[in-house]
Amino acid sequence: MRGLENIHPLDEAAMERARERWSSVAKPLHSLGLLEDAVVKIAGIKGSEDFELKNRAAVVMCADNGVVAEGVTQTGSEVTALVAAEIADGRSCVNCLAAAYGAEVLAVDMGMNAPVDGVLDRRVAAGTGNIARGPAMSRGEAEIAIAAGMDIARDLCGGGADVIIAGEMGIGNTTSAAAVTSALLGLPPEKTVGRGAGLSREGLGRKISAVRRALEANRPDAGDPIGVLAGLGGFDIAGMTGLFLGGAVRRTPVIIDGLISLTAAALAVRIAPLSKEFMLASHASREPAAKALVESLGLSPVISAGLALGEGSGALMLLPLLDGALAVYNGAHRFDSLPMERYVDLC
Repeated sequence: MRGLENIHPLDEAAMERARERWSSVAKPLHSLGLLEDAVVKIAGIKGSEDFELKNRAAVVMCADNGVVAEGVTQTGSEVTALVAAEIADGRSCVNCLAAAYGAEVLAVDMGMNAPVDGVLDRRVAAGTGNIARGPAMSRGEAEIAIAAGMDIARDLCGGGADVIIAGEMGIGNTTSAAAVTSALLGLPPEKTVGRGAGLSREGLGRKISAVRRALEANRPDAGDPIGVLAGLGGFDIAGMTGLFLGGAVRRTPVIIDGLISLTAAALAVRIAPLSKEFMLASHASREPAAKALVESLGLSPVISAGLALGEGSGALMLLPLLDGALAVYNGAHRFDSLPMERYVDLC
């Protein structure tokens, strides 16, 4: 895809300078754990050990999924538009968290059944097809949706965004995500399908059956990530895939949220392996497929709290932890100002 040749490795020199700064802080080595690693990684992304995460953009990709017709959700597709409108009006859960953590929220219609006022229109089609019976979208539609996500990342970074949060809203999208995960990782539906927003035992059985039939109907090739997306995914997943790729092109960190966001991240890495270096994993989702996706990506989520809200909420919750780490990184006392020797690595 156009522009992916501009994704380059992290700046190792900047990362080494960031590690040295951490070592100079008067505290036990690596005592802030994964948060220290995140700061070092961001230094490599930005190309400098001195950076800010002041301008924060949470992008909520909204789309409907035709597989809802298989009885795989507790609510109907009309809820997608309802919640998208609430996000656009600043009243949803993601808006409350964004206000608390200093982020702007952008709701994007990637493929809802009907347009909603106040939501940015990047609509590729009126929802996806029913994956249990055929493809979600055409390959061309998948490529258009990915390109739209990349364009949004470009525009946000051009407007000064220091960090991007990849969120979503779409009834039925955990089914699409489970199907994509099964295809990419070669796992049976029983290992990837969870209860989503809350399903009964019977509902879970229908969901597993729908994913199994989707795999049979579409026969995805794990070596063709765009084909997997077109056959089994959603327009929200496609848009986030582009968001991850666009962030990498613009050397801006993109924070992964839960299962749906992880699915998009996995697709992005299959399309452009170096894009993984520009991603930060926020939390360990309780959805079954999430753990497998995190392991396949080789990332370590910072938060373990059983989160499953979506909308980018878990990714936003990483921001205050990063703020705390940066406060220590930039402002804590240093060994060279104290009458004590540095800690040394004895492990």
